[in-house]
Amino acid sequence: MGQLIFILCLLILGLVFGTFFEKKHFKSLSERDQKFRGIILSNKKDHSFLKEAQNSALVTGHAVIALDYFKRFAAILTNLIGGRVKSYESLLVRARREAILRMKEKASLAGFDTVINVKIETSNIGGSAGKKNGLGAIEVFAYGTAVKRS
Repeated sequence: MGQLIFILCLLILGLVFGTFFEKKHFKSLSERDQKFRGIILSNKKDHSFLKEAQNSALVTGHAVIALDYFKRFAAILTNLIGGRVKSYESLLVRARREAILRMKEKASLAGFDTVINVKIETSNIGGSAGKKNGLGAIEVFAYGTAVKRS
């Protein structure tokens, strides 16, 4: 009985604190999106309009976001019955936006206003001990070529 109460407490703490910090992070992402909205991102291969660019540099950004106990529990239940795993979707959205914003910030600090050939990679980190498919955290790595438009 004590173990059940302990697990229930972890789930409630995960729900309360996870929701609080997730909302706080989304608010921060929105504010920073506004700050760097002038940085243009493109994943097209044809950038003939940038032929006059004087210099370029590789810019990167990465983020690691952990999954709270409540979302992990909700994902386990969803895996049992099937369907969209919404708890993982918000995790991926936050990590992707954070990585892109960090990449934009580095481009802006270096004086660039465009990032071309943007790529995004993801990977699992951590997970449950001894389990290959356990998700503890997700890493998102964004990179591209920063240029200054003439």
